[in-house]
Amino acid sequence: MSLGDVAGLIAAIAFVVLVGFLIYPLIRLGKLFDQLSQTVKETGDHAFPALDEGTETVRKINQSLDDVNDVSDALSTTANNVSSLTDLYGSMLGKPAIKVASTLWAVRQTVGDFFKGFGRGGKKVVESTATPAAAKPAAEKPASKPAAAAASASTKAGK
Repeated sequence: MSLGDVAGLIAAIAFVVLVGFLIYPLIRLGKLFDQLSQTVKETGDHAFPALDEGTETVRKINQSLDDVNDVSDALSTTANNVSSLTDLYGSMLGKPAIKVASTLWAVRQTVGDFFKGFGRGGKKVVESTATPAAAKPAAEKPASKPAAAAASASTKAGK
């Protein structure tokens, strides 16, 4: 045996020892890959029903939103109809009611003013709007004749 043969033998023994040490981690790695493939398979088996349930949930939510949209559309239509009806009643009943009320008020005022002037015996009582000079205080007496004439003219115009 030569020195090269001894070196080859040592290298072969070292390789066998190295393979012996690496067999255990390789077996463990194989088991890890088996578990990993099992986990992926189970996850896929559970993922599809979960996706189906999620799709069904989204479908139900969309249906509920469609129902809410229908209700809000109906509510909007109802509000528009009530507004139109209110405008219609206001234009058809409001304006004539205002005219009737104003006419009744004018008649009431006229009748009231007509009967206000009569006393108890049915005789008309004339009230004077001019204030007697004796009842006026001294400060209110006109200082000049043109001012007094203007004041008496304004009281006559008011009758």
